[in-house]
Amino acid sequence: FLKKMKQGYEQNEVSLVDYIRNWIDNYKKGVVRKNTIKQHENSLNTHIRPYFKQLMLKDLKPDMYQKFLDSCLLKGLSSRTVEIINSTVYAAIEHAVIQGKLERNPCKGSIIKGERKKKSLDFIDSGEIANFLHAARGYGYIYWIFFKVLLETGMRKGEAAALRWSDINFKEKKIYIDETLDFQAENKDELFGDTKTFRSTRTIAVSTSLINDLRYHATWQNQNKINLGESMYKHDLNLVLCRNDGSHMPKSTLFNAFQRILKRAELSEDLRIHSLRHTYAVLMLEAGADIKFIQEQLGHGSVQITSDIYAHISKKLEQRNID
Repeated sequence: FLKKMKQGYEQNEVSLVDYIRNWIDNYKKGVVRKNTIKQHENSLNTHIRPYFKQLMLKDLKPDMYQKFLDSCLLKGLSSRTVEIINSTVYAAIEHAVIQGKLERNPCKGSIIKGERKKKSLDFIDSGEIANFLHAARGYGYIYWIFFKVLLETGMRKGEAAALRWSDINFKEKKIYIDETLDFQAENKDELFGDTKTFRSTRTIAVSTSLINDLRYHATWQNQNKINLGESMYKHDLNLVLCRNDGSHMPKSTLFNAFQRILKRAELSEDLRIHSLRHTYAVLMLEAGADIKFIQEQLGHGSVQITSDIYAHISKKLEQRNID
């Protein structure tokens, strides 16, 4: 033990839960994005704390940690959720090793036994897009313009919901994306956050037809401002895609509208709003766009990510061309 002490090895009397809490507060906040902090805190409060309770950091053993991961799967959590929980504990304890609080990381060598389900890449077939947009226009103008922007830009819904008029360059036909709307924000100060990743902050090129739609939308919105009056309209937000009074679009409202539009268009109701992002990528691939261009438009971290996600779509398009 004295030898270990000389090497800087130090065992502090701190619980596992308290150590992870301290790690999040002092080493992650202000360094990683807000959504990542939320993931860490959810892992800690919902899964780690109830299981380990007052277990001391120094008492965590590999077998004990493996049983914890197994118990998460037995509770019915998906493999992906358990991976997220594991990433929180692993990273925090790796930091404890660096600090000299532990000799080794007891999480090393643990396995997540459940089979991770592959996400199906759902999108609207290009032949059905006009039908979808027609159904959206019939359901409500603000939903039509919101979903049309997603289809023509590949933006995430949070990015579109956070779009402000100052982000649109009508002359150069470009849109600047540097924020995302936090649909779970508890107050106005927390409404806007960073994009999903650093690469997600980007400038994208858009079509002349979408620019024309946005010009019309600006006129339509200005009429709303006149109708409601200065005091009623949420001028301070300056949102492009919003409700009639300028307030942000709630996630539940968008979800319900999307499901009803799919039903009206007689499309699969298993589709998610995120499928419009995939649909945009498919349209670009069908049009023969370069994979690098698609990557930059979508804000993926690398061309490899874009290629991996859409590889099987490319094969489908190739087969269609052969046919």
